[in-house]
Amino acid sequence: MNYSHAELDPRKALPFPKAVLPVLRNPQLRKNVAHAIDVIQTKRARLVAEKDDWQELRTAASAIRAHALENLGAYLEQFEERCTAAGGTVHWAADADEARRIILDLLRQEKASEVIKIKTMTSAEIQLNPFLEANGVSAFETDLAEIILQLGGEEPSHIVVPALHVNRSQVREIFARRMGLKNLSDDPKELTNAARTYLRQKFLAIPTAISGANFLIAETGSVAVVESEGNGRMCLTLPRTMITLAGIEKVLPRFQDLEVMLQLLARSATGERMNPYTSLWTGVTAGDGPQSFHVVLLDNERSSILAKAKQRQTLKCIRCAACMNACPVYRQTGGHAYGSVYPGPIGAILTPQLMQMKFAQSLPYASSLCGACYEVCPVKINIPDVLLELRAQVVNQERGRAARYFDPMYVGLRVANLLFAKAWLFHVAQRLGRIGLGLYTRKDGWIHSLPGIGAKWTQTRDLRGLPDESFHEWWAKRGSQPGKEGK
Repeated sequence: MNYSHAELDPRKALPFPKAVLPVLRNPQLRKNVAHAIDVIQTKRARLVAEKDDWQELRTAASAIRAHALENLGAYLEQFEERCTAAGGTVHWAADADEARRIILDLLRQEKASEVIKIKTMTSAEIQLNPFLEANGVSAFETDLAEIILQLGGEEPSHIVVPALHVNRSQVREIFARRMGLKNLSDDPKELTNAARTYLRQKFLAIPTAISGANFLIAETGSVAVVESEGNGRMCLTLPRTMITLAGIEKVLPRFQDLEVMLQLLARSATGERMNPYTSLWTGVTAGDGPQSFHVVLLDNERSSILAKAKQRQTLKCIRCAACMNACPVYRQTGGHAYGSVYPGPIGAILTPQLMQMKFAQSLPYASSLCGACYEVCPVKINIPDVLLELRAQVVNQERGRAARYFDPMYVGLRVANLLFAKAWLFHVAQRLGRIGLGLYTRKDGWIHSLPGIGAKWTQTRDLRGLPDESFHEWWAKRGSQPGKEGK
């Protein structure tokens, strides 16, 4: 199953209930997702249990991120000052269009027709790769999972493990076809070696790189990137020019704050004590690493989120994906059904807000509100609380649409309100419902298919038929039998 960039544009994506149907009918994809999540969750649980101060670390991280957001303007200005003093150049982008234009202008100044990239969700958010391709610049991903997706023509389904939905036999097919390696096996080491060989020439020949940032350090003007493969380290040290694209919310006040954040990030994201590669760089150093360094600070509706007290906590996210791994909905659907580069619970609250609540309004409903995401979030984002707030906003939007008045769901809710208000009406409805649903109840006592709006339920699950009598009717009969009173 291939997903083009357009299909992961929230402005063009199908509503979640429709987008999820092909995924639910793909058992291999669901098996791949469940297996990967189980592995990560097992590792995470073991390493979190090692930390006697885990909850204290979460509290500290939450406070650090909240303080940074409350004083975001001051810390961004400090970052710009320190980064510029160290030889870097800071650019401010109000939206995706401006960020893409800034990056393209920088690449044209370098006369770059090719660029290597460290994995960055922010560049996917602004659809940077297809934009560069349309303007004559080829972007080559260097993260192993991103290579798999780029060569396979697919989109990421997870923040930390983008190719989580692809198994190794599928990887072998993609590499064999796109790299011309007919005798390639699906052995993980051989697949890794194939990717390494493919990338080596890119690293040595392309002098311009684009990165994201896990954190920006206001105190020193530094950028921090964590990764597991070493490709990021190659991108940061070999090119002549480095362009970093980062959301404005990524800033931390002090260098010392990394002590807290890095302990939480690795354990929450991949179930490791620390990331194998933690790269930090500050400006430009003569004769060492890139000699031209640019940071593009992206707003893209983050300021509007920041202005809302309850929704501001969305920006505390450190992109660890712990919420996805704990989410029962994501486990069944994977990431593509969300129609955004940010899937799972965090995507369900972030994407609609980045779209000014004009698109992706179905995502806040892609949750059971079980609270598992809140329990595992290392920076204590109360995702269920934000989901409810966004749902209220969606309802308020729809109240103003006359056509919605006759929507079957809203008609059904109004009828239910009437029935629940009168006991005798409720009992009549029970009897009528038993007769109506009886027509669709099989001999095994289950309803496997319903017409109309009921089909939305039976498309993905069965419904138990109504019993021959309600509890109220059973209790009334029981109370009228001799010797049963009071028992």
